[in-house]
Amino acid sequence: MSAGNSLIAEGLTFGLARLADAGQIASMSRDLIETGLQWSWVPERVAHQIRCPDTVVVVARDQGSVIGFAIMQFFAEHAHLNLLGVDRSYQHLGVGRRVIEWLEKSARVAGVFTVRLEVRATNRNARAFYRKLGYREVSRLQRYYCNRENGIRMTRDLRINH
Repeated sequence: MSAGNSLIAEGLTFGLARLADAGQIASMSRDLIETGLQWSWVPERVAHQIRCPDTVVVVARDQGSVIGFAIMQFFAEHAHLNLLGVDRSYQHLGVGRRVIEWLEKSARVAGVFTVRLEVRATNRNARAFYRKLGYREVSRLQRYYCNRENGIRMTRDLRINH
């Protein structure tokens, strides 16, 4: 990362999503995550998650515009990372890592110490990103995405430092 990129990452703000962010988050999901699949994280679904008391939706902003986001749902025994996306021009600047750190801290505060997620088996960059953060691959999910693309389930025990 160059010094210029580092300065960009430093000027970002992180916080809870607002209902007004649902359309932008949904569009980013379609373009960054659901490429080639049926669009399922439509604005109404994202808005429902923003309203849901068992879900935390975090956004990263640059000058007010959403440039990254994550949606994590909390259960009694674990948290599930539903989505994580960062605008392509902001990738590799630590935005995704900072969003994950926010969510993992929220999980610890809630007394939840296991985080689960799924990622496309073909998405080597995402798999490497999560492994670097301490997630491990625990199972392969045949035809998980739209009944045609395999997924990888990953998990992290938040009690273990990586």
